[in-house]
Amino acid sequence: MRLVIARCSVDYAGRLTAHLPSAPRLILVKADGSVSIHADDRAYKPLNWMSPPCALKEGAGDEAGVWTVVNKAGEKLIITMEEILHDSSHELGVDPGLIKDGVEAHLQELLADRIETLGDGYTLVRREYMTAIGPVDILCRDADGATVAVEIKRRGEIDGVEQLTRYLDLLNRDPHLAPVRGVFAAQEIKPQARVLATDRGIHCQILDYNALRGIEDDKLRLF
Repeated sequence: MRLVIARCSVDYAGRLTAHLPSAPRLILVKADGSVSIHADDRAYKPLNWMSPPCALKEGAGDEAGVWTVVNKAGEKLIITMEEILHDSSHELGVDPGLIKDGVEAHLQELLADRIETLGDGYTLVRREYMTAIGPVDILCRDADGATVAVEIKRRGEIDGVEQLTRYLDLLNRDPHLAPVRGVFAAQEIKPQARVLATDRGIHCQILDYNALRGIEDDKLRLF
């Protein structure tokens, strides 16, 4: 990553045009080719940027001090340097990514302990209810005594909906359980997965990990 602090002006020319007048700013040039312009506010959000794939050309001669960033659509981000206050490069290496503690096994345990999260009157039958094709994360009953199969994911995608669909098909062949309906529960559910689940009559449930752990958020609330 290259960090440049400079007094500069910035012009964007593309589907829209934008101009940032001269001021001290931070310019980030990342290994993926992206270039972003930051002020000393707005948290993480840049004032302007060019996403990869794009190419950065630093001018020479009469164009010295002019950086031109061009993307594959031909849009340009032109940075005109007036004074460079800092210029350094740092090798960050491969990032391991964000490791969350809300793994599926823990989500399953928490939801089983707080099964009423799914609705008033819900009761747990058992966790890891075994079938011929694998275990259903949670089998429970709703307030009317109907059987509900719950598939839990940290991130809900189409594959998870397909997995729950197979479980439901098998469970509904058991006269002691049928009819069985499904709940697809996750911290985040992708739009495509939600559409597929809805089409198959499967309810989608967003899980709040902190709420399941009994941790209040820090947002102000009015009661």
